Amino acid sequence: MSTDAAMPMVEAEGLTKAFLLPAKSLFGKPQTVSAVVDVSFRIPRGRTFGLVGESGSGKSTVAKMLLKLITPTAGELTVEGKRIFSQTPAEELAYRRKVQAVFQDPYGSLSPRMRADRIVTEPLRAHGVPAREAEARAPELLRRVGLPPEAARKYPHEFSGGQRQRLAIARALSVDPQLLVLDEPVSALDVSVRAQVLTLLREMQQRLNLTYLFVGHDLAVVHYLSDTVGVMYFGRLVELGAARLVLRQPAHPYTRRLVALASGDTPLGAVRLQGELPNPLSPPSGCLFRTRCPYADATCAAELPQMRQVGPEHSVACHHYEALAVGDKAETGPMLQDA
Repeated sequence: MSTDAAMPMVEAEGLTKAFLLPAKSLFGKPQTVSAVVDVSFRIPRGRTFGLVGESGSGKSTVAKMLLKLITPTAGELTVEGKRIFSQTPAEELAYRRKVQAVFQDPYGSLSPRMRADRIVTEPLRAHGVPAREAEARAPELLRRVGLPPEAARKYPHEFSGGQRQRLAIARALSVDPQLLVLDEPVSALDVSVRAQVLTLLREMQQRLNLTYLFVGHDLAVVHYLSDTVGVMYFGRLVELGAARLVLRQPAHPYTRRLVALASGDTPLGAVRLQGELPNPLSPPSGCLFRTRCPYADATCAAELPQMRQVGPEHSVACHHYEALAVGDKAETGPMLQDA
């Protein structure tokens, strides 16, 4: 295997992002809120890494850093072995073409004043492709995502929700990217349409050897599309590993509860989440999940659990993993079969 083939497409090492909040009063002091803390993961080329967690867990902040919409406070993000926050202007332009995004609300990300042919070719023109050459590619880009040629003359409001998301995918693929950041791309769609768009994303990945960072809260969707999964809680990764292990044999109490909720039942031993996420301005000591975890004890209050390997493709940050492992595990039924 060559060095290029072995190199991960994306690698995050100790990724951290803190936001400075303005003072509440004239003589008050600004406060710092940590949105992402010491997050590390790898995404091999042609694979999908799913990030899951409650709202406010930090998963979308990770996606924004990969898109270079915000800059990390600490840590490093590399794509194909190159640091993305120390690029020259020419490297920056090439990176913008290499990495594209598909967001949750297709209607909000599409200009209502543009026809479909201009929408899907907009990135091409932004990267210097002549207008006539770009327009000539529109029919093929639409066909690629399952839209008919006559769709080229329509405006976004004339499409259904699923068709608008296909339009957004066509636009993202127009510049032949290598990496797609998918931030809740199907959560606004009906179940039947959602399955069709997920199937399209999988087919595009196989055909074009695309790499995906998939951000979501629906574990069935994440399980269907992802090869590996990272579970985030309060800005930190609490579980990481192969999707089949993390989502079918969850090791962390938080993941077990998420899986139980997603499967529609409450398996014996599943954790009952109590209360809300902690106040980010005054996080708890030790394990951040301890205020909602029935297994928490003095050790959890005193020490922050570190990520440790519990299997060949499975890591967890929990003081009581061994004790939980000998009890009943949160088993689930089929998550999501072929769409």
